[in-house]
Amino acid sequence: MEEKGECSSSTSANHLDEIWAKLVSSDERFSDAEIRSDEKVISSEISATSSDKYSWCKIVRNPDLCSATVENKSQDTILVDGAVLHSDDTIVIKDGSQIIPGPDREGFVSYKFCIMSSPDISQRQLKICVDADHAKCSICLNIWHDVVTVAPCLHNFCNGCFSEWLRRSKEKRSDVLCPQCRAVVHFVGKNHFLRIIAEDILRADSSLRRSHDEVSLLDTYALVRSNLVIGSGKKSRKRAHTTLDDQSDATYHQCPQCDTEVGGFGCKHDTVHLQCQACGGMMPSRTSFGIPQHCSGCDRPFCGAYWNALGVTGNGSYPVCSQDTFRPISEHPISSIPLLAHEKNLHEQNITDSCIRQMGRTLPDVISEWIQKLDNREIDRTRMMLNHAEMITARTIVCRDCHHKLVSFLLYWFRVSIPKYLLPPDASSRQDCWYGYACRTQHRSEEHARKRNHVCRPTRGSNV
Repeated sequence: MEEKGECSSSTSANHLDEIWAKLVSSDERFSDAEIRSDEKVISSEISATSSDKYSWCKIVRNPDLCSATVENKSQDTILVDGAVLHSDDTIVIKDGSQIIPGPDREGFVSYKFCIMSSPDISQRQLKICVDADHAKCSICLNIWHDVVTVAPCLHNFCNGCFSEWLRRSKEKRSDVLCPQCRAVVHFVGKNHFLRIIAEDILRADSSLRRSHDEVSLLDTYALVRSNLVIGSGKKSRKRAHTTLDDQSDATYHQCPQCDTEVGGFGCKHDTVHLQCQACGGMMPSRTSFGIPQHCSGCDRPFCGAYWNALGVTGNGSYPVCSQDTFRPISEHPISSIPLLAHEKNLHEQNITDSCIRQMGRTLPDVISEWIQKLDNREIDRTRMMLNHAEMITARTIVCRDCHHKLVSFLLYWFRVSIPKYLLPPDASSRQDCWYGYACRTQHRSEEHARKRNHVCRPTRGSNV
C-alpha cells in the first residue's frame, strides 16, 4: 500500500505565502506536502488506485521555529524516526525526521520532514553564526563544503577544492603552498567545528546552497579523510619514534617506504603521509592502492592492513601496528560485552549477559546473528554511532573502537527483541524509564539504573 501526502487545513492569513516546512516523499511519483500555516493536517490517498483520502497526522510548528510536533490522527500506528506512534499520540520532530504513514515500512511511502527558511529567520541565524562572507572558500568563493584547515597558516577551504590544489601542486613543485597566503603547508585536516557552522549558514539561507551536481563533483575530488602530513622539498632527518603526545613536529616521521622501495613503490620527498591512530607510525597516502587505510566507521587512518599487505613488520625506527587493530567487522573477535554497551549501564550489561547465557548461547554467536540481520537491512540504523552507517556491512573494515560501537548498537537491538519471560525475574518486572537510553540519571544514581529499564526508546525529553 502506498500513500501520497497532502495538506488539508485552514491557512492563517499571515502565513498565506510562506512555506515553512515540507514532507518530502522518497518516491518521486508522489508530490511533496507543503506546510504553510502553523498547524496543518496531512491527508493522503489510501492507495495509488483509490481516490479516497483520510487524515493521518497533524503537524504543529513549535515556538523555537526549529522543530514541530506531529500527532497521529489515523486509526493505525505510524512510524516516526523508527518509533511507533499510536493513534492520538504526539512526538517532537526535527529537520530531517523520517515519517512513515503506516505501521510498516513496506507498502508505505517514506516522508522526510524538512524545515524551510524564511528571510527573517535566515538573517537572524546568519547573525548568530557568522557573516557568510567569512565562511567562504577562497578557491571556489562558495560557502565551505566539507571544510578542511591547513597549517601552520590555519586558512580554510573546501575539501574538494584543496585536494585538487594539492594534486596539481605536487605535479609542479616540491612544496605545497596555501592558496590564500602562499605559506608552505605542512599539515591539513578536517575542521568539524567549521563544518557545523557552514551547515547552519546553508540551513538558514538556502540561496547560498550549491546544486546537487556541484556538490557531487566536489566530493569526487576530496582526498582529505583524516589528518594529512604533507612532506616538503627538504630531506627530513630520521628520528626515533615517540608517543603521539610527545611529538612536536610530525614532519620528521618517516615510513619504511621512504628509505626503501617496497612492493614496487617508494616515497618521494613530497609524498603525503598518514599517521596511524593506533601506533603513531607513518604510511604514504595511496588512494589507488586498493588496500583500505582509513576506518570506515570513524575515517581515522590505521596502518595495519596496508603494511600487512606489503609484508612489512615494525622495528625500532618504524612502528607498524598489528593487523588485529584494523580488520573486517566479521573477523573482529569479541569475548565480552563492551563498556559502551547500553550507555555504559553495568546493570543492563549484566542483564544482557545473563539472557545470553540463559538462552544457551555465546556473545560471538549473538553478534554474528545480528551482523547478518544488519547485512539484510532488518535493523534501523538511525542510532548507529558510525560514519557512513548506511554503507556498513560484515565485510566493512573498521578499527577496534568502531567495532565496539557496532557491537553495542547490535546488543541494544538484541535486548529489545528478547521476550520478557527470558529476562531475569527482577528485570522483567521493571517499568521503562521515561527517558530510555538517553536517561542521564542512570549514570549518577545506581538505584535508578537498577530500578528502571533503560534499554528502550525515550518517550519524553529532547531525544524522543
